Amino acid sequence: MPGISAMVPAVIVFGDSTVDPGNNNQISTVLKSNFAPYGRDYFGGQPTGRFSNGRIATDFISEAFGIKPAIPAYLDPKYDIKDFVTGVSFASAGTGYDNATSDVLSVIPFWKEMEYYKEYQSKLRGYLGNDKANQLLSESLHLLSIGTNDFLENYYTFPTRSSQYPVDKYEDFLIGIAGNFIRELYKLGARKVAISGLPPMGCLPLERTTNIMHGSACIEEYNNVAKDFNVKLQSTVDELNRELGGIRIVMPNPYDKLLEMIQNPSLFGFQNAETACCGTGFFEMSYLCDRMNPFTCSDANKYIFWDSFHPTEKTNFIMADHVVKTTLAVFR
Repeated sequence: MPGISAMVPAVIVFGDSTVDPGNNNQISTVLKSNFAPYGRDYFGGQPTGRFSNGRIATDFISEAFGIKPAIPAYLDPKYDIKDFVTGVSFASAGTGYDNATSDVLSVIPFWKEMEYYKEYQSKLRGYLGNDKANQLLSESLHLLSIGTNDFLENYYTFPTRSSQYPVDKYEDFLIGIAGNFIRELYKLGARKVAISGLPPMGCLPLERTTNIMHGSACIEEYNNVAKDFNVKLQSTVDELNRELGGIRIVMPNPYDKLLEMIQNPSLFGFQNAETACCGTGFFEMSYLCDRMNPFTCSDANKYIFWDSFHPTEKTNFIMADHVVKTTLAVFR
């Protein structure tokens, strides 16, 4: 098998729109991005269902590990187990740790991503045989990127969870789910795991435009929740590393790097950190840019954000490059 001898033979991905290469195209949800101008800078200029103008961070991570330049969506009928041997994504835009989050836009819940992973494992055993499959799974990088939607799409938008939990207890609830998910991966043979922290979510253009009273500054409360969550997640990762023999779990933390880019865009060659390339009307009310949008910038590389919620390909590259050289370096 090509590439099986590599340190990391495959990248296996779970999470939300930050790492969904098009699974949502195959389900009935309004949350899709399989239309122009999405994907206009992707290979062939095609929209794929990635929530960006081009590739997403996990594509660049796969490429940096010398595997392949893009990770396919598990539900995409164009691909099968041959393609998934070297990497696959089960991620679904709009999902979260909390099942109540995936219900908001009828997307794939986090537990269902685990079910797809189990199905993938049995296909893999059928294709490679047990021993080779088990070896591949233990050497593959299992990467999780999820959690922002639990706060922005659920906790701060609907009263249900916020009436049940103060925000610090909601963080604990989500972290409990994250820990159990990793334990389950471990039982299924995963030994290399990266679980991402939260970004400075109060600086997403969608949130800044609602902060008109404060001159569209970042919403500090949301950023503080992200920082607090990340501290708790890191301590859970440390505990799990002690608890589960033979596992190596790391926590890439996008918070500081993304904030540095937002605060000093010109250092990274950006001109705009506040508004999105697509949908730069005054009110960025929509989660997505839409196919009729007249306000799409001509050069996405000058923008940190592509739409009001998602980074441009250039931002995805910088973030992936940073993570590969820091947190993920132990796996290379």
